[in-house]
Amino acid sequence: MSLKAVLFGFNGIVINDEAIRQELSDQLLLDENLRPDEEDYKQVCLGRSDSACLKGLLAQRGRTVSEDTLDKLLTKKTLGYQQWLNRLEKLPLYAGLDDLIFRCRAANVKMAIVTGAQRQQVISVLEKAELAEYFSVIVADEAVSAAGSKPAPDAYLRAVEQLNVTYPELNLEKGDCIAIEDSFSGIESAKRADIAVVGVAHVYPNHMLQRRATWVVDYLREIKLDWI
Repeated sequence: MSLKAVLFGFNGIVINDEAIRQELSDQLLLDENLRPDEEDYKQVCLGRSDSACLKGLLAQRGRTVSEDTLDKLLTKKTLGYQQWLNRLEKLPLYAGLDDLIFRCRAANVKMAIVTGAQRQQVISVLEKAELAEYFSVIVADEAVSAAGSKPAPDAYLRAVEQLNVTYPELNLEKGDCIAIEDSFSGIESAKRADIAVVGVAHVYPNHMLQRRATWVVDYLREIKLDWI
């Protein structure tokens, strides 16, 4: 394949923020007089969008919400996330991220973020990390419906479309891309979009990703663009 674009997951690939994401989701449930549960969160939310996560958690507890109410909950979660970021002296970015971005730039490979997080959360992290200029395309929660959340392929297909709009001379095809993912849902999403995927053992152990991803590594620094 001729590698033209690398599509990065965000939570679990760029930043190690799952603990605060669960804490914020738990608080939203408590505010609704509902009891959070760690196993529910893992089952419903890992690798899925903020919208799909909240809708799923509420549905498990017999609650349905209007789109307006869901938007208010998501706004509240994003505010809490921003407050968490503001308290941090150093972002919990994954080791090897800077080096991988440098190598992509050196190879003239375009980069995009494909995530279920809210767009403002992604922008805030990238700006604080001084990485925003390297990601010309961000496909976040708002870009797809909750039903189109990972593991559906929608977000990855949208990323390819947006890269072609941004760089029409690229003539990007799905086979020209790789995805970098940490979760089962994210890996399945990329594969369903016919995009080869590198599974990184940041959340799940290496052996649990072996039969799911095209390639598996333990750390971002182990990704070698020349063998893809």
